[in-house]
Amino acid sequence: MLAPDDLADLQQAKNLLEHPGLASRITGVIGMPIEKGLARLPASWSRHIGDVTQKALTQAANAALYTLRDQPGRTPSNRWHKVGVAVSGGVGGFFGLGAIAIELPVSTTIMLRSVADIARSHGESISSEDTRRACIEVFALGGKTAVDDSAESGYFAVRAALAQSVTEAGKYIAEKGLADQGAPMMVKLIARVAKRFGIQVTEKAAAQAIPAIGAAGGAAINTLFMNHFQDMARGHFIVRRLERQYGVEAVREAYDNLCV
Repeated sequence: MLAPDDLADLQQAKNLLEHPGLASRITGVIGMPIEKGLARLPASWSRHIGDVTQKALTQAANAALYTLRDQPGRTPSNRWHKVGVAVSGGVGGFFGLGAIAIELPVSTTIMLRSVADIARSHGESISSEDTRRACIEVFALGGKTAVDDSAESGYFAVRAALAQSVTEAGKYIAEKGLADQGAPMMVKLIARVAKRFGIQVTEKAAAQAIPAIGAAGGAAINTLFMNHFQDMARGHFIVRRLERQYGVEAVREAYDNLCV
């Protein structure tokens, strides 16, 4: 049984994690259905989005997770991260859709650094490979999307799918006897996360493809992007903190019994 304060924290986490997806938030900002922007994306976009998102996540992991000081409990600098991602979004919005391959690694690195900052504030050690993988997982927790069904859109369902990827990588390591165990697991996880993160990036690109958006709109959309994944990070690391305290099964049962 969770203590009342911890149960309230878990309720907050569920409210964040089961929030409607990014598309509905973007629609509110641009004042029109996201589908209009999707129709403007080049036909070749879907073929390249996987490569773009996977490269962005890989570069971000190297630049953000391995350069942040290990200071569990430190208050996160959410405001400064929002400023940084807004600036990169403004530049991307000014130069248009063609700049996203350059802008995305920058904004993803800033977002991942913010995610790791939030992880630290909940007592996570950034030097831990488990924590680093948990930070990457946040980019798969984008809320429900148009391609999800009820079986794969829930928070714990997504976590289970990602955990399976890491387990498969672990089996490969055990069989092949690789020396560097962390890297293959991270590569496998990033590839899996990139598929879901690519959906969010496509929605972002669709909004930026609308001609009237410009630099100011690009900054606003990137700030929204940051807000979204900061919310996912807060929810994710609240759950992980409570799991360390009460155990995974107890937290999962309490989570399932809560309403949104």
